[in-house]
Amino acid sequence: MNIKSTKFAVIAVLTFIILFLFNYIGNTEPDKIERALMTAVAGVIGLTIGMWFVHRNSKDDTYHDFD
Repeated sequence: MNIKSTKFAVIAVLTFIILFLFNYIGNTEPDKIERALMTAVAGVIGLTIGMWFVHRNSKDDTYHDFD
């Protein structure tokens, strides 16, 4: 999946919304909006880094022997 595609943008927005709502609804602390925002942003950043790594290695057609 290309990081600059609209498909990735939709997945990133859905990830942000899901993580934000799970953390906002399930938290009873007074700073729940800050925690929910930080968790959701960190989730999208992690998703972006992971997808960048997968996309970067998808063009590598060499055989990696780990033995």
